[in-house]
Amino acid sequence: MTVSIELRHLRCFLAIAEEENLTRAAARLHLTQPAVSRTLAALERHLGARLVDRSTHHLALTAEGRAFRERATAALAAFDAAVDPARLRLRPLRLGHAWSAFGPSTTPLLRRWQREHPETPLELLRVDDRTAGLARGQVDAALLRGAVEAPGLVTAELTTEARVAALPADSPLADRPGDLALLDLAGETVVLNTVSGTTTLTLWPLTARPTSTVTVANTDDWLTAIAAARGVGVSSASTAALHPHPGVTYRPLPDAPPLPVLLAWRDAFPHPATGALVAMAREIVGDAPAPRPDRPDRAT
Repeated sequence: MTVSIELRHLRCFLAIAEEENLTRAAARLHLTQPAVSRTLAALERHLGARLVDRSTHHLALTAEGRAFRERATAALAAFDAAVDPARLRLRPLRLGHAWSAFGPSTTPLLRRWQREHPETPLELLRVDDRTAGLARGQVDAALLRGAVEAPGLVTAELTTEARVAALPADSPLADRPGDLALLDLAGETVVLNTVSGTTTLTLWPLTARPTSTVTVANTDDWLTAIAAARGVGVSSASTAALHPHPGVTYRPLPDAPPLPVLLAWRDAFPHPATGALVAMAREIVGDAPAPRPDRPDRAT
C-alpha cells in the first residue's frame, strides 16, 4: 500500500528529532503516542530507511534521519514562508547570528541593504546555537564564526577577525605590559560557550591546555562569568567592539589563529536575495578596517 506523505509527516518527524522522545513529541503535537509512532513508521516505509534508532534508552536519529532532518526543515521553512499572508508581498531575508552579528560592519550592512533593497527587508535575529538557527529553519542565512560542520549548508568566507582574551577587570593579566599569549591563559580557568561559541581547548597546544573550565550557553552568561572572576575567555575582536562590559577587559592575542567570519545558507531552497547579501557583505568588509583592540580596553 502506497502512503501519501503530507506535511504532517514532516512536522511529526521534526518534533521527534527535536524532543528526542516520542511522548514529548506527542504532547507537543497534541497527538497520542501511538499516532506519532504510526506517522513515523509510515514515513520510514515511504523512504525505505529507518530514521530513528529505538535500540537505545535515549531516542536518537540514524545517519539517514540526520540527513532527512535537514531536508525536512528546509522544505517546511519554504512552505511556511510561501503561505504566510504577511510575506505575500514582502518576503524578508532573515539573517541569524549567535553573537556580534557582523561586528562593526553590522550597522553599515543593515543601512545599505535597506537603501538598496527596500523590497526585501533584512531581519537580524539572534539565535543561540552553533548555526544561529539556520539548521532548524529559523533563518534564511546566518553570520557564523569558525568552521561549521552541518549537512546541507553552504558557506562563503567574508573576512577574518583577530582573537582577544577576555579577562576579569581586576585580573593581573589585564594590566600586564605587552601582548598576551595563549600560554598566559593556560593556567587559568577558561569559560567556554559550548552552545554557540567557537573556543575549545584545542585552541591551546596539547602540552599546555587549561585543565579547568566553566561552561555556559550564551554570550551574556559568558561575560557575566568572566566579570565575576570565575575564569577567562577567548573570543573574536568583534566581541570586544560590540560587547563592552564594566567588569571585563579585552586584550589582543596575537599568537591565536584568526577566526573566519562566514555567511552560511541552506543548499536547498535558498532565499533569492542570498547572492546579493554575500556580495554586499564582502564589499563592506573590503572597505572597513578589521576590528582589533591595540591596547588594553577596559570597558566603561
